[in-house]
Amino acid sequence: MAGQGTPGFDAKNEVASLFEPSVAESVFKDLIAEAGVNVVTGRLDLGAGVVMDGKRIVRLRLEDGREFPGKMFIDCRYEGDLLPGAGVTFTIGREANATHDETLSGIQTARATGNQLRNGIDPYVVRGDPSSGLLPGVNPDAGGADGSADHRLQAFCFRMVLTDKAENRVMIPQPPGYNEADYELLFRSIEAGQGGNFFKLSRMPNRKTDSNNTGGISTDFIGMNYGPDWNWATLNHDQRDALAKKHENWQRGLVWTLQNHSRVPQSIRDYYAPWGLPADEFTDNGHWPWQIYVREARRMVAEVVMTENHCRGSLIVSDSVGLAAYTMDSHHVQRHVKNGQVKNEGDVQVKVPGPYPISYRAIVPAKGQCANLLVPWCMSASHMAFGSIRMEPVFMGLAQSAAIAAALAIDRNLEVQDLPYSQLRPALLAVGQALGPEVQATVTPETIIDNTDASAVTISGAWTASSALAGYHGTDYLHDGNTGQGSKEVFFRIAPASPGLCRVYLRWTADSNRASNVPVTIRHAKGSTTYTINQRTLGGRWNVLGIHSFSGDAAEGLTIGTTGANGFVIVDAVGYLPVDPGLDSDRDGLSDLQELDLGLDPLVSDDDFIAAVRRNPEVFGLHSADEIHDLKLSGPALRADGQTGLTLAFALQSVEGTDKRVPLETSELPVGREGEKAFFRLAAAPKPAGFIAALAAGTPRKIVVYGTSLTAGGVWPSRLASWLSARH
Repeated sequence: MAGQGTPGFDAKNEVASLFEPSVAESVFKDLIAEAGVNVVTGRLDLGAGVVMDGKRIVRLRLEDGREFPGKMFIDCRYEGDLLPGAGVTFTIGREANATHDETLSGIQTARATGNQLRNGIDPYVVRGDPSSGLLPGVNPDAGGADGSADHRLQAFCFRMVLTDKAENRVMIPQPPGYNEADYELLFRSIEAGQGGNFFKLSRMPNRKTDSNNTGGISTDFIGMNYGPDWNWATLNHDQRDALAKKHENWQRGLVWTLQNHSRVPQSIRDYYAPWGLPADEFTDNGHWPWQIYVREARRMVAEVVMTENHCRGSLIVSDSVGLAAYTMDSHHVQRHVKNGQVKNEGDVQVKVPGPYPISYRAIVPAKGQCANLLVPWCMSASHMAFGSIRMEPVFMGLAQSAAIAAALAIDRNLEVQDLPYSQLRPALLAVGQALGPEVQATVTPETIIDNTDASAVTISGAWTASSALAGYHGTDYLHDGNTGQGSKEVFFRIAPASPGLCRVYLRWTADSNRASNVPVTIRHAKGSTTYTINQRTLGGRWNVLGIHSFSGDAAEGLTIGTTGANGFVIVDAVGYLPVDPGLDSDRDGLSDLQELDLGLDPLVSDDDFIAAVRRNPEVFGLHSADEIHDLKLSGPALRADGQTGLTLAFALQSVEGTDKRVPLETSELPVGREGEKAFFRLAAAPKPAGFIAALAAGTPRKIVVYGTSLTAGGVWPSRLASWLSARH
């Protein structure tokens, strides 16, 4: 069996994606007991349940008057009921596409082809007679243009568990208050050709199902979780319970109608006849699930709002607290009249390229708002991004990250907004959180070269200017038309005002038709480096390619090629930012310049490798600390009569004229034989050598540095010569 397109059980990791609700409940209870968690049940006072002191929640109050103080609070409810009481900004409904530069949010009629009603369904109570009024739940129009904002919520339902195992089956009777008119749309949909897909029968163990919505008319009670001036989130607890019961009765009535009603063809009745509720599931609730599927309610508006662009990979956050990967998915939001027929509106199902990170700043309120609240469920996201993130495993991971962040904030006496991500990330990784690769925070290049800059850009071959996809720099970008691979390239000259180290950036617009293997070559002072760029993701942002040294030569720069490209190649803009040679971008203890000298990537930490070298020096032919003898040259040393051991002699000489050598300083240091030493480390005395004093007094000296360094390659004499040349 498969669950959500994956194997039902991963034997390697011992993870199941298909399991009976009773089993899941048992496992959770065991985990709670094992952890010693004290579980308190009750209903939050929605009017005065969040007690504040300035920007901090000090306690929660339940409807029965009980109060619970705390230092940190995590709102894991579907509805985000702590948000209004804590004074945190939130939204409900669908944003316009323009709000976050999206394409899938807002009203969606043209795109709503999935789970759609068949053509030819009359919308009026009396067919063909508008004066008779519209069928229940049908609006006269969509309420606005595609992409415009509205107040509506995507539909809710119950994820039914059914079984066809007779000895464990409880049949569903006609529910109280059953009204045939409520199912008129079902009858007309069957007449129009819908012969199945009234609900899913996805298999679970022991001949049980996970029965979710599917098809044009199914378990979703479309348009029934909101009104002109209310929605599920704004209702009180009793009103929510009543509305959930209304959903339950309608859904039970759907099953009973498909199994029993005379207006349903016998073939359909026979197909659904074997299914009933499992007698061993939800035994304390009439075998019906306790929780309605709240697909979306409040959504916080914080410093970072996760959007469609994050889902597509064109924007990537640098403070990941978890990964999401589900399709951008919205169930239908309403039914309306379109071209004289009933149609569903709102369904969107667009796959994402792969897992993407969720920002820590999207689960904490904006700076200046509540300082001790984390919100991993009703987090800061657009309607479409929330539709991708809204999977229980994702929210469970975010809740774990929120709990760890809360503990760190308490320990450091910080507001949640001020917790450094550099402290949070290691703590999350230590408990096995999946965060994705570390991403450097976005920095805008100091110098930007646009594709339209004729003075710095050389274009070879036929390229086409376009502005079809947002996220480009300047007025447009270029594409190769996905033709002539190998015959086209674009060169961006990089000429820093002050030659030296620069961080190099590249920008493009991402789409699924782009090449995933674009060859990009940077020619720099030390040669050239080639990168392979996937332009299907990470669009609309400055992507760091690497750090390189530039001399200012006219041939230095970046070339975007097309050889072997497996899609459209995009050319937009190149940027660079001079960096301090002492900068350690990856914080591994080696400066960027040192890493470049060693052939390492200065943007990728070599901590593990460095630690391995320190732990295992013999593997690398290196030496340990007890093999080093420290010497200090502090003046003439006298040889002691009768002393045994090695004597090292040091001499500095000045050459006067062509053949006269004048001693400047000499010293002899006896070395004992307390242990075998591999090499010596020398520290000069603070007293300046004679030639240095002469130079300081203005007396010219010609210095000749010679000898063999105790380190490979004669580094010591070369560094001394460089030092003297630079200062004298």
